[in-house]
Amino acid sequence: MNAPSPKISGPQGRPVIRQLDESAVNRIAAGEVVERPASAVKELVENALDAGATRIAVDIADGGKTLIRVTDDGCGMTGDDLPLALSRHATSKIDGSDLLNIHSFGFRGEALPSLGAVGRLTITSRVAGGEASSITVAGGRMGAVKPAALTRGTVVELRDLFFATPARLKFLRSDRAELQAITEVVKRLAMAEPTVGFTLREVTGGGEGRTLFRADPTGGDFFDALHARLAAVLGVDFIENALKIDVEREGMRLTGYAALPTYSRGSSVQQFVFVNGRPVLDRLLLGALRVAYFDFLSRDRHPAAVLTLTCDPERVDVNVHPAKAEVRFREPDAARSLIITGLRTTLSGAGHRASSTVGDATLAAFRPEPTPARVYQMDRPSQPSLSRAFAFQAPMAPPGFAEAPAARADTPPPEPEAAHRPLGAARTQVHENYIIAQTETGMVIVDQHAAHERLVYERLKRQMAETGIAAQALLIPEIVELSPTDATRILDHADQLARLGLAIEPFGGSAVAVRETPAILGTVNAAHLIRDILDELADQGDSLLVQAKIEAVLSRMACHGSVRSGRQMRPEEMNALLREMEATPHSGQCNHGRPTYVELKLADIERLFGRR
Repeated sequence: MNAPSPKISGPQGRPVIRQLDESAVNRIAAGEVVERPASAVKELVENALDAGATRIAVDIADGGKTLIRVTDDGCGMTGDDLPLALSRHATSKIDGSDLLNIHSFGFRGEALPSLGAVGRLTITSRVAGGEASSITVAGGRMGAVKPAALTRGTVVELRDLFFATPARLKFLRSDRAELQAITEVVKRLAMAEPTVGFTLREVTGGGEGRTLFRADPTGGDFFDALHARLAAVLGVDFIENALKIDVEREGMRLTGYAALPTYSRGSSVQQFVFVNGRPVLDRLLLGALRVAYFDFLSRDRHPAAVLTLTCDPERVDVNVHPAKAEVRFREPDAARSLIITGLRTTLSGAGHRASSTVGDATLAAFRPEPTPARVYQMDRPSQPSLSRAFAFQAPMAPPGFAEAPAARADTPPPEPEAAHRPLGAARTQVHENYIIAQTETGMVIVDQHAAHERLVYERLKRQMAETGIAAQALLIPEIVELSPTDATRILDHADQLARLGLAIEPFGGSAVAVRETPAILGTVNAAHLIRDILDELADQGDSLLVQAKIEAVLSRMACHGSVRSGRQMRPEEMNALLREMEATPHSGQCNHGRPTYVELKLADIERLFGRR
C-alpha cells in the first residue's frame, strides 16, 4: 500500500505553490514566538517595559493555560492603535530602516497577532488625556474597538492559550512546571530592569490569589538598584558573597555581580547574562563565564553570576531568532575576552576572601538541638571576677608540695599587629591539620594542607606564565585522520593550542600532524587528545582540555609539595602561612573550589553558648 504524498499536489501531480491566508501565517508564527505560556508572558512583559512602565503585574491561572493577564502603567495606546497593534509586523519600536540599531526589547511586531491567532486575546488601553478602548481577537478573528474603563496604561488578557491549535496543548507540561517557567521569566526580566516593580500572582480559582513573586522598584544608581533587586530575587546569601563587576574595554562595558568560587552551585541555575539589558541564553557568553572560573572550580561545580554586557547596538545582532534569546556579535572575541579578563581580574582582587555561607554552615553544625526553654542565662563576668573564680576553682596543693615551674615550651610571642590582620594571629594547631587563629572580631580555622596546596599551585602557575609551557617535539609526528569539518575546526584553534604546548598543522586532505605535545604531560596519545578536544569544541564552542590537563599536573605537584596533614607546625610557620594566604589571590579556596578556611564571628560563637 502506497503512503499518501505529504505534499499538496495539483492536477498534473506536481506540488502547487499557494499563498497562505493571514490566519495560517499567524498560527505558524505563533509556533516560533510562543512555545509555551512562559513565552507569552515574556513577550507581554517586554511590551510593557518598552511602553515605559514602572509597575507591572502578572496574573496567572492554571499555569498560564487558561489565563495570562499583564497590567502595566505605561504610555498606553489609543483606540486607533489597537487594530494596528494586532497586525503582523506592525510595531512602534523601529521604522524598518535599520535592523541593527535596536534599543527596545521587541521590534518584530509578531507577538500580539501570534497570541491572538492561538488564544482569546483582549487588550484594554488608555493614553494620558484620552479615553480607554478595548479590542478582542480570538483564533485570529478580530472584533471591533469598544469603549472601556481604565485609569491608565494597558491590560492584556490572554485566555485559553492554544485553543485554536489544540495539538499544542498536548506538549505542555504540568501546571506546576509551566508556572515555574513563568516565574523564572519574570525574575529574569526583574533583574534586567531593577528600577521597575514586578508582581506575579497565581489566581487559579478566582479572587486575589497568592503572590508568588514581588519586587518593588529600587532607587539609587545602577549598582545600588541592582544590588537591592538581586537580594530580592536571588537571596541575601548571593549578594553577600558576590563581587561587583565594572570593567570597560574597546567600547564594551561589563557590569553586574559575580559570586566567589566558594559560593559555587551544583548546576548553572544562577547564571544570568544580559546584552544591552536583554536577557539572553548565549553559548559564547556562558562559555566565557565558565572559562573565567575554570581554574577555581571542579567540573561538577558551576559559578553564580549576573552580568550585563553593554555595547553599541550596531555591534550585536539580536534578530537571529524569533524569541530573541540568542545574539550574534560583530566581534565575538572582544566580548568573550572582556568577560574572561574582567571576571579573573575581579576574582584576583578579592584576595583570600571565602564565602560567608561556609561560616554559617559551620555554626549550624555546632548548634545543638533546640530545647523547649532556656535553662539559664549567663551574663559575661568582668575580668577580675573571672580571675577570682579561677583561683577559687583551682585544686588545693597537698601538704609539703612545692610548686614547680610551669611544664610548657616557651613559644615566641606573635607579631603585635597579627591580630589586626584579616586572618589574625595563630594560637594553636589541632589534630595536626587545623590552625586556629584569633582575629579582632572572632576566630579563623584554617585547613593547613588545602591552604598551602593552593599557595604552591599559584606559585607554580606564576612560574609557568613567566617561562612558558615547554613543548616536547615528537620524534615522528603523529598523523590524525579527521573529517574535513573537524580538521577545519581544530586548525582554527591551532594558535591557542600552540600556546599550551600542543603544535598541530595540516598534513594534506583532512589529516593533521601533531608535532609537539606539552612536556609536562609526559607520554600522550595525540590522536585521543585531538578527538577529545574536538568533542569539547563541538559541544561548547571552546576547549579547555589541554589547559585542564596541564593544570591538573600542576595541582598534583602542588599537593605533593605542600604541608602534609598530620605535620606539627611551629607558631612562626603557622603565622607565615596566614600572611602568605592574605597576600595570595584565590587562597580562600583550594584547587577544587572548596574553602581553605572558615571564619567565625565572636558574636555568633557567644550565641552558641547562650551569652547573647
